[in-house]
Amino acid sequence: MLKGVPSILPPDLLKIMMEMGHGDELVLGDGNFPSANYAQRLVRCDGHGIPELLDAILKFFPLDSYVEAPVALMEVVPGDDVKPVIWEEYKKIIDKHDPENNKIEHMERFAFYERAKKAYAIVATGEGALYANIILKKGVVKE
Repeated sequence: MLKGVPSILPPDLLKIMMEMGHGDELVLGDGNFPSANYAQRLVRCDGHGIPELLDAILKFFPLDSYVEAPVALMEVVPGDDVKPVIWEEYKKIIDKHDPENNKIEHMERFAFYERAKKAYAIVATGEGALYANIILKKGVVKE
């Protein structure tokens, strides 16, 4: 164990976040996301929700300040009568950790899947909210 590291972050995920470079992407997939099918590197965080993981990750993970939007969400498929309230939670968490670099883009479902396939790693979660998938683009540590 280490001091100050949230226990929700497994060692594999910490290792992956350390390996990632500027511009690499990390996907947090909800319980319905085909994580194992798309992942180049897969981290299992079954039983954990994305908001708690996102908060712990952003404690250490800089978001990319050189792109328009360092965060991406899967937009609701036309015809689905779903209003993803979890997005509001994400916005609050992102604002808490990086209030100046907090833009979020919304991507069409299949475009999101294609981008996820190219991500450095995917974290499979037990998140039950619909349309809870999120992509984080890593930035530069400036400290």
